[in-house]
Amino acid sequence: MRQIDKSRRRPWNRCVLLFAACFLACFSAFPAAAEEPELLVVGAHFERVFEQARDGRFVGMGPELVRSVAQRMGYRVKFQIYPWARAQAMVAQGLADILVGPYRSSERLATLAFSERAFYQDEMVFYARSGAATPWSGDFAALRDTRIVILNGWAYGPDFERARPQLRVSVTNAVENGLKMLTSQHVDLFATNRRNTEPVIARLRIDGAVAPLPGVIAVQNGYFAFPKRPESDRLRSQFNQVFNALVDSGELKRLGQQLDVGVP
Repeated sequence: MRQIDKSRRRPWNRCVLLFAACFLACFSAFPAAAEEPELLVVGAHFERVFEQARDGRFVGMGPELVRSVAQRMGYRVKFQIYPWARAQAMVAQGLADILVGPYRSSERLATLAFSERAFYQDEMVFYARSGAATPWSGDFAALRDTRIVILNGWAYGPDFERARPQLRVSVTNAVENGLKMLTSQHVDLFATNRRNTEPVIARLRIDGAVAPLPGVIAVQNGYFAFPKRPESDRLRSQFNQVFNALVDSGELKRLGQQLDVGVP
């Protein structure tokens, strides 16, 4: 039997290997399909504005609007919920892209850039024990001897902030805690808003035990906010353009009616 000279096959083998290497190199040179960039959107639990359902989905006016705007901008969205003070700090430090729902205040304007338009509106009010005599008629000076609890990280308007140094104010981290402090007579007034508070009153079954006082502390508009950094300016500008068009179309008003959230 004739023996095959294996040395004659080596050039062919080298050609095959060289062709395969070139093919793989050329194939890898083509970029993969670009994936949509992702926005990290954070906030705290705000009734009907920013909530996480039991199945993990984020619901409420904020997520609905952000998803709609982000889709038009070509972004994917990831939502996360945190204590309110931490959520604000994450956006201020550039660790998240959008904060859902902050009221504007001089303190926040130093570290956050707000959307051009607000997307919801709240009345800030005092809750008191039903039947309790409380000297509130819009004059903060009359409350100097009144024990008041407020929520950590919330903004209550410029009038309250000017009066705050002369008031007996304590701080809590949740609406439920504030209501329990009120009903247990640890404080005389709880400063909050109706939207966040009424559902908690129902869950605690204290409907007849507490009630909002007539008159408001302030009317506050809730916004989207972004890091106050040059690298976030383009995102905020694009967001404003798309969100403003959505508002003008009547979508914000429709969604507010659907979710029972006041809009500006």
